[in-house]
Amino acid sequence: MTAPDPAYRPCVGVMLTDGHGRVWAGERIDTPGAWQMPQGGIDADEEPRAAALRELEEETGIDASQVTVVAESADWLPYDLPQDVAARLWGGRFRGQAQKWFLLRYHGDDAAVCIDRPDPEFSDWRWVAPGALVDLIVPFKRPVYARVLSEFEDRL
Repeated sequence: MTAPDPAYRPCVGVMLTDGHGRVWAGERIDTPGAWQMPQGGIDADEEPRAAALRELEEETGIDASQVTVVAESADWLPYDLPQDVAARLWGGRFRGQAQKWFLLRYHGDDAAVCIDRPDPEFSDWRWVAPGALVDLIVPFKRPVYARVLSEFEDRL
């Protein structure tokens, strides 16, 4: 696997599907009205797949035993942060993030989802039709979400 451009922070994203064609989206606790799928940085010496499963549990309470990994994005998908945000985050070291995305199928029930985590990312969550997802996302991430949907759509 080729590493992302060093100008971008290595990151993973998780498209979690419920097996009925819907995907999981959470409303960011720090940005009301902004929704996203679980995502986060890759720790040193951590493989992207392991990072995706860790991030999923940290953000949703869903552990690896409750999901099946269905697919992985063919490439790293980068996006640029707005300049004012990039200057504040990670000491200004990165212009954005490059994400390796994973499609996971959830086998549990909604009652097992827990966003009330020690370091919560989300204030709310819901299952979303794929066609409605991109419009919920902050504009600078929309092209990446559109690519992820396109790559995984036949397996939702």
